[in-house]
Amino acid sequence: MSFSDTRLRVFYSVAKHLSFTRAAEELYLTQPAVTFQIRQLEEHFNTRLFDRHHNRITLTEAGELVFTYADRILELYRETEKAINEMTGVTRGIIKLGATTTPGEYLLPRILSGYHETFPGVQVRLTVHNTRTVVSKLEDATIDIGMVEGPVDNKNIMVSSCMEDELVLIMAPNHPLAKLNEIPVHRLKEYPFVSREEGSGTRAVIADLLGKYGVSYEQLDIILEMGATESVKAAVEGGVGFSILSSIALRKELNLKTLITRRLKEGPLKRRLNFVFQKQKFRSKAVEEFLTYAQGECARIKEKPIL
Repeated sequence: MSFSDTRLRVFYSVAKHLSFTRAAEELYLTQPAVTFQIRQLEEHFNTRLFDRHHNRITLTEAGELVFTYADRILELYRETEKAINEMTGVTRGIIKLGATTTPGEYLLPRILSGYHETFPGVQVRLTVHNTRTVVSKLEDATIDIGMVEGPVDNKNIMVSSCMEDELVLIMAPNHPLAKLNEIPVHRLKEYPFVSREEGSGTRAVIADLLGKYGVSYEQLDIILEMGATESVKAAVEGGVGFSILSSIALRKELNLKTLITRRLKEGPLKRRLNFVFQKQKFRSKAVEEFLTYAQGECARIKEKPIL
């Protein structure tokens, strides 16, 4: 946490989520610690700030008033920290990142390694979710920045491109389609397909790209739906079926030759990996420095394609 009043931050988080559990997760506190801070604040004001109704809570009239002021006070705290850090040239603090599987597991770790060496005073907390969850966490300010596959249709979210990413067909070396150098799109309907789960950014992009070549996602023979890229690769390596994944996620398997890749005859399957963040939300110097650094790393990485 920053130098601002701990009780006020805890109250603001509970009021924002209307949940002690979610506030504890966001602030990396235990739930009893959150309850204690709220009790102290209520004792300070000598009034209840929340009404408890069995399994849910709501703000009282006094709570609504405190929430309004807390929002303004915490924003001033953030602006003060940024102004002083810019004056002293110090970059420190916490950055909360949320990313979808491909950038979160295969791209951001490479970026964060160099970033930590450049800005050792910044602590980065990275969590991996599907696109839908990343956008939701941005909207309720649980994270500062997201990184997702493809566009985001949300008027409150800004998108900043990182790099172009190619999706390729993957299969075991003995798969029937491996005999072809390029695969006609209609042949994809003939073999079992291992899919990412509903809500996955990769799945949405694949559906859109295949649709442009005349094959709907529903026409694929989906034999398995998996919640993680590593699970998809393991199933394909085991001969369950073929799949379509980002080339970024295949470095190890291609080196070991446990998987092979093919492209569609009709054309490439490409998408963009994007940083996303709230339009109006204040960004600390640490967050702004991270965006600048990450954009530079994206440019360097895309100059060295894996395939």
